[in-house]
Amino acid sequence: MRGILRGPVAERLAVRTGLRWKLSAAIALVGALVAVALSLVVHNAARVSMLDNARDLADERIQIAQRNYELTGKPNFPSIAVDDRHLPPALREKVEQGRRATYVSDRPDRGPDIWAAVPVKGGHVLSLHTGFTDRSTDILNDLDQALVIGSIAVVLGGSALGVLIGGQLSRRLRKAAAAANQMAKGETDVRVRDAIGGVVRDETDDLASAVDAMADALQQRLEAERRVTADIAHELRTPVTGLLTAAELLPPGRPTELVLDRAKAMRTLVEDVLEVARLDGASERAELQDILLGEFVARRVAAKDPQIEVRVVHESEVMTDPRRLERVLFNLLANAARHGKPPVQVTVEGRVIRVRDHGPGFPEDLLADGPSRFRTGSADRAGHGHGLGLTIAAGQARVLGARLTFRNIRPVGTPEGTPAEGAVAVLWLPEHAPTATGSHPMLP
Repeated sequence: MRGILRGPVAERLAVRTGLRWKLSAAIALVGALVAVALSLVVHNAARVSMLDNARDLADERIQIAQRNYELTGKPNFPSIAVDDRHLPPALREKVEQGRRATYVSDRPDRGPDIWAAVPVKGGHVLSLHTGFTDRSTDILNDLDQALVIGSIAVVLGGSALGVLIGGQLSRRLRKAAAAANQMAKGETDVRVRDAIGGVVRDETDDLASAVDAMADALQQRLEAERRVTADIAHELRTPVTGLLTAAELLPPGRPTELVLDRAKAMRTLVEDVLEVARLDGASERAELQDILLGEFVARRVAAKDPQIEVRVVHESEVMTDPRRLERVLFNLLANAARHGKPPVQVTVEGRVIRVRDHGPGFPEDLLADGPSRFRTGSADRAGHGHGLGLTIAAGQARVLGARLTFRNIRPVGTPEGTPAEGAVAVLWLPEHAPTATGSHPMLP
């Protein structure tokens, strides 16, 4: 049973080739076809021209021999024969009709034979038989050799031209792809048209302009959605605060506790949505301070939950924003407590902070795509938060210039489908803190 290969199998079997080599091969193939066709035409035209000249020469000689024969009665001219029994039938038929004619016969073992014949008195046939001259054969061979060399030169030149043109086009496309990838990673100031550069305008520029226009439209739409989300969350703050205040005035009891719990959860959600909107706006800036990372993490975790183990492998002094770093750390701890299992362990090694739990691990979609808002770490969303904790942690890490990664812990050598023995979130603080503009300083 035959089927169609799809997905990763087809991608592994696919052969990846560069545009320059495809274009070079195409130009070389077309050049080879054109060169072969032209070589055949030139060879045949030269051969036909030489044969025509040889037939004209044979015709002149047979006329001279005819006049001599009519005067002397003897064939006294070189290569002349009377009533030659080897005369080709087609030529003999022409002569029997009283016509002077020439004829060319090809033999595979050697070059063509040139015949000329004319009827003479007494019912005889005077004929001339010569072969293709060695000089003509040498000229034709030299011509064939020149055509072969010229064809090879055309193919090589076409290949080099294809590599040159294809390389330039390939470089422009690679620059466009790199710029598009930067845009996909959130670098909104990147423009594909500026990245590819160049003076000559072609279809690549049209593609780049279209991608830039699409990115601008998408950015405007995302910005509009962010503003709407921020405006809605901001407008909800006042009524939610009033609801929480009113709930606190209710008489003690189980219903009051439930109302207070839901009101506090709603206030937390509104504050988190506002924070996500601010982080999406890329306007947040870090307020930098020098801190001892291990000591800072140990004090904050002890104040949050004394039962969490903190291990400082290597102390280091870093320049970062303590408030944002604390926010990232607490969100990672809250996620580990909510979706993982104890014990939760925090390790500080240089500029790296690891938060590990011993639960079922992160979901595969989070490992593949990163944190996503309103997507929790469990299939059952009831009672498991609103899914903004890791999104905020990733956003705050981005403001700090840090990198936040997620992975699951599995025994070495176990298959990929084996259940995880825990999850670990790793925060990599940068060696050089971001500047007031959100970028990193340029070092000499």
